[in-house]
Amino acid sequence: MESGPAIFAGAVFALFGAALLVWTATRVRRGEPVALGVSQVASAALAGLASVIALALAAYCLTRP
Repeated sequence: MESGPAIFAGAVFALFGAALLVWTATRVRRGEPVALGVSQVASAALAGLASVIALALAAYCLTRP
């Protein structure tokens, strides 16, 4: 069974990763910049990578014994 801090950390990572992924996808779909002053492709790729890493960390925190 997971400990309390691991559940909390997993929930925070999951919420952050999901919110960042949705926000990035919405900005890209509308053609708006993800980060000001940076290439749209580079900023979308970096934000997407960060969201996938956060979701992977959430899965790790929630599934470890």
